[in-house]
Amino acid sequence: MVIAMADGLVWEDHPGALRRPVLIAGFEGWNDAADASSAAATWLTQHAPATNRIATIDAQEHFDFQARQPQVELIGGVTRTVTWPENTFFSVKRDDRDLVVLRGIEPSYRWQSFCRAVLVVAQETGCEMVVTLGALLADVPHTRTARITGASTDTELVDRLGLATSRYEGPTGIVGVLHDACRGESFPSVSLWAPVPHYLAAPPNPPATLALLERLSALCELDLDLGRLERTAAAWREKVDEVTAADDDVSGYVQTLEERFDAESGSDDSWGANLPSGDELASEVERYLRDQRPDA
Repeated sequence: MVIAMADGLVWEDHPGALRRPVLIAGFEGWNDAADASSAAATWLTQHAPATNRIATIDAQEHFDFQARQPQVELIGGVTRTVTWPENTFFSVKRDDRDLVVLRGIEPSYRWQSFCRAVLVVAQETGCEMVVTLGALLADVPHTRTARITGASTDTELVDRLGLATSRYEGPTGIVGVLHDACRGESFPSVSLWAPVPHYLAAPPNPPATLALLERLSALCELDLDLGRLERTAAAWREKVDEVTAADDDVSGYVQTLEERFDAESGSDDSWGANLPSGDELASEVERYLRDQRPDA
């Protein structure tokens, strides 16, 4: 039974009672360097005993279809179907605890309305917390394990998880707005971010996706079987090593990043040090967009 509600929220199949659920969101777009965070959200829905689609947020309410166009599938030259961009909620039944996973795309407009819809789902399904997954381009080497950073609206969670408050000020994406909405409703939330080497901005980036899922596993006490993803990440690193070793300039640059990374690892303020300035972030975003659209 489909039930349309305010802010574009559409219930398709209410999951009923869930066991200690947590809402986990991963968005394509500005918050998703190399598709690392959206890939992590997708992984959660594809590697569980039972996954069920329960709700969506109406694309007509929040998307500019000229910026994010629907896709047409053709068979034999005849239009078969049109697939619209959407944000979809899934209930994920697990043996340890249940999840509500939001897989979607950063909306074009009406962000506050969008966040209200997300919080309604979190509240209606009894979620204990909202966790967002993000990935950003950074000056980090691919040869080191991604250092996941994060922040929380809950001071107890900050202390328990060893998280730090970001010093970044500047443009934000839907993740930042969603966490502000959670704060306004006194709803616990955590934001986890994976740094992606800026010289490897093109997706995928299995090591960054793996690092996000490992940190999420520790945060939410999940027993995730990440063996296959670990092997994929190792194979990806080996391939990148081969390419960088063949270019003296690139290998020298990677070595410089390694030295900086190792030095920052010993600093108590390394979390803040890894965050780019507003100008650096804008520069990286511009570079990422150029990589995605070479003709621009």
